[in-house]
Amino acid sequence: MRSLLRENIGEALVGLAVVLLAIWFVLFAWDRTGGGRKAGAMEIAAIFPNASGVNVGTDVRVAGLKVGSVSALSLDPQSYQVKVNVALDPTVKLPADSSAAITSEGLLGSTFIAFTPGGSTAVLKSGDTITDTQGSMDLMALIGQFINRPAGGGDAGGADNAAAPTSTP
Repeated sequence: MRSLLRENIGEALVGLAVVLLAIWFVLFAWDRTGGGRKAGAMEIAAIFPNASGVNVGTDVRVAGLKVGSVSALSLDPQSYQVKVNVALDPTVKLPADSSAAITSEGLLGSTFIAFTPGGSTAVLKSGDTITDTQGSMDLMALIGQFINRPAGGGDAGGADNAAAPTSTP
């Protein structure tokens, strides 16, 4: 058996590396999907009119710094808005009048929820709900509106009419 291991030590090391990489990937995926939440995380909710691009595990940031992640999404049956549950780092003390917006890192960047601290002296507590929110923008609809707008849109008697030749028979 020892001679067999000595002959195949390279293959054994590659196999061990593959197993370790697989374990790392599972732990990474567990953390990114919200499975590995911090113990004692502060759970708050935010109500959004549109939560496109937000999933469980989506980052929550304040001033660009990750302070939590989305832990659950549900549809409110009365208002038909999306209730987003967020697990925040308990050391972060946000004012009670803070607002939330769904935004992205750029045209092709990932989506995240950005909290903007308010000016209140009271802080958010576990179980509170943020109602001052801005949902995600539908980029394809904005591009479609730009492309499909009528020529000379809104220019009453503008350059398009001035350049038209007039002829009298």
